[in-house]
Amino acid sequence: MNAESRTLCEKLVPASYIHQGEQARHAHENKIKHLLQHRKLPAEGWTDQIIELLLQELAVMDSNNFPDNCGVGEREGRIASQLVARRHYRLAHGIGRSGDITAVQPKAAGSSVLMKLTNSLALDIIKLSGIQAVGSCFVVPVATGMGLVLCMSTLRLKRPGARYVLWPRIDQKSCFKSMITAGFEPVVIENRLEGDELSTDLDALSSKIEELGAENIVCVMSTTSCFAPRLPDRLEEIATLCKLRDVPHLVNNAYGLQSSKCSHLIQQAARVGRVDAFVQSTDKNFMVPVGGSIIAGFDKAFIEMVGKTYPGRASATPSMDLLITLLSLGTSGYKKLLSERKEMFAYLQGRLSTCAKAYGERILNTRNPISMGITLTVGSNLKAETATEIGSMLFTRFVSGTRVVAPGSASTVSGYTFQNFGAHSNVYPHAYLTAAAAIGMTAVDVDSFISRLEKVLSKLKVKADRNEKGDGSGINDETPTMSVVMSDGATSSGAQIDRVEGDGHE
Repeated sequence: MNAESRTLCEKLVPASYIHQGEQARHAHENKIKHLLQHRKLPAEGWTDQIIELLLQELAVMDSNNFPDNCGVGEREGRIASQLVARRHYRLAHGIGRSGDITAVQPKAAGSSVLMKLTNSLALDIIKLSGIQAVGSCFVVPVATGMGLVLCMSTLRLKRPGARYVLWPRIDQKSCFKSMITAGFEPVVIENRLEGDELSTDLDALSSKIEELGAENIVCVMSTTSCFAPRLPDRLEEIATLCKLRDVPHLVNNAYGLQSSKCSHLIQQAARVGRVDAFVQSTDKNFMVPVGGSIIAGFDKAFIEMVGKTYPGRASATPSMDLLITLLSLGTSGYKKLLSERKEMFAYLQGRLSTCAKAYGERILNTRNPISMGITLTVGSNLKAETATEIGSMLFTRFVSGTRVVAPGSASTVSGYTFQNFGAHSNVYPHAYLTAAAAIGMTAVDVDSFISRLEKVLSKLKVKADRNEKGDGSGINDETPTMSVVMSDGATSSGAQIDRVEGDGHE
């Protein structure tokens, strides 16, 4: 409220009341001023009232909200539904321009401020997560798979003759399909099996670079966050190899920001070798709706180049969701979530291990920092294909996110055939079930999951015992027609790849 309006208000109610209200408003405005001045995440989270005040102030700076605006172009930010208008705080112009997603829009000063501010806070939170040397980043309104496509498309401009992407195997469809979508030829590097763990085969990777020729390789695409029994890739060694051979290195860090180990791997890899970019999901790391990712790197010029590769303007929704969430949390709130996630990992691991032992199973001995798994035998004569029925039984009990993998068949993804897709390996010896301790998990989630898992394992054990005595028929009489179970509860009669379909790290 300007001084003239304040004076007019004083003619309606006592001046002392108006002065008190002005003090409260100044307190809100000072927070916003401090944010715009320093472009750092506040230490303590903001109230909804202050966040909405900021968004309203930004919205009135966009041309579609000017009182006397006369729009005669083909895109004027008009919104037909008031419900949609309120949902987006009347910010309708999106972000970027036709040639650069990070460019400022003349028609949309408020939306442009929102975009720049969100990118600054995203950079701040990446540093808070442990990647201190990060140089630049931006939020893009596509999930991680398409974010990887953008990075590879940018590398094409720098290496026009290259056609291969070297990919230490991680069995998740979207990261594999990203290489196909970008127009490149994936070269699968099988993992090494060491005990229960699957890790990067550096010798095979090095040999393949030598065989194909470094100049013909677009990049090595490594992975940090993945589901057990696979480990995060050996990023430091890969980065050193890429630097030595002059090969770009792209990191799929889908849900790795929430893990101090994954962040440390990226930080160290950039210190000792080469990391061109790393991509992470907004929904998996910050608990916002699906639809956004953060593309980040250590070379500002290259990240700017990636931004210019994106064609046209883009939705501001993922940026707005992330801005609201980060301001709500503040640094203290996000640190608390990271700390609680580590506590839940230890709690889930302990309870899952106890549960496994009670039913003759064991927890897989891996060093994965987010995901863990247990073997599935459930009686000596359990068939591998029957293990996947556990997934359907859990889903009918409202357990989501688990993966049941039973090796034993071949699957085709975008024309490429894999043995045991979902197990990250042609030769993994166990059927198993995985669960993840991701950000936002609570002790109630863990206790409910273990309770329902125990009921499923108990029922299956009884039936397995009956089958051994010739006194039963089939393991799962709850869903007798379900031959393949996906992690989202859908059914399929297709190849084994569908059994582990999900959003493990898009």
